[in-house]
Amino acid sequence: MIGVLDLRGGRAVHAVAGRREAYRPVTTVAGRPIEPGDASALARIYVEDFGLAEIYVADLDAILGQDPQAAPVRELAAIGVPMWLDCGAASVEQARAARALGATRVVVGLETLPSFDVLRRISGALGVDRVAFSLDLREGKPLTAPGAAVPGDEPPERLAERAAAAGVGALIVIDLSRVGTGRGPDRALIRRVRRRVPHLTLVSGGGIRGPQDLTRMAGSGCDAVLVATALHDGRFPAPAPSADSRQAARRRAPPR
Repeated sequence: MIGVLDLRGGRAVHAVAGRREAYRPVTTVAGRPIEPGDASALARIYVEDFGLAEIYVADLDAILGQDPQAAPVRELAAIGVPMWLDCGAASVEQARAARALGATRVVVGLETLPSFDVLRRISGALGVDRVAFSLDLREGKPLTAPGAAVPGDEPPERLAERAAAAGVGALIVIDLSRVGTGRGPDRALIRRVRRRVPHLTLVSGGGIRGPQDLTRMAGSGCDAVLVATALHDGRFPAPAPSADSRQAARRRAPPR
């Protein structure tokens, strides 16, 4: 599992079905209260209580075209576990800026991608192990940026192939309409994508319901899943933290 933090206005918010205007600050995690929207507290619970070895940060302000939330992102990077960062990077310069904030992997999302040529340039500049492509969907349909030179009418698995050809090392499949809903991920889609990109690290997110979905997603070809709501509401019990597992994850992570 990779613990997800959605940041808006410097606070961690609870994502539901991609309706960003309705996101509200996170106030509890597995029954444990936190200061509303305290992103660092949330990340530390992920790492110290749940024993998670990686976090995923979505800077919603930057994704929506506003200034990046540099200070809270740096604080999260300072926790010391590998951090995947989606901050709407749409150029090599923006991707490098994300790396400078402490991102281990820079996530380039379909919803902000100008073209697959840009993705190729970012991958070439940062290196294959430092770039992940997020195949952003809504109700199974590709979510593309207005005016982007991206064939949004193609099947998701074909877009996954294009991302692989552009040189990314990891692929995330996430349907925003499922996020925070407990609907479960689209396992049939994950299987189709896995067949098309067998060599990439494959991650899925959106609607994870509990521990049973981890087994199901592994069986569908996933290497990891993004989880937030099911951690917040207690559907995953918090095990004793494992320093050994976190250290192993750091060894596996791409160099900073």
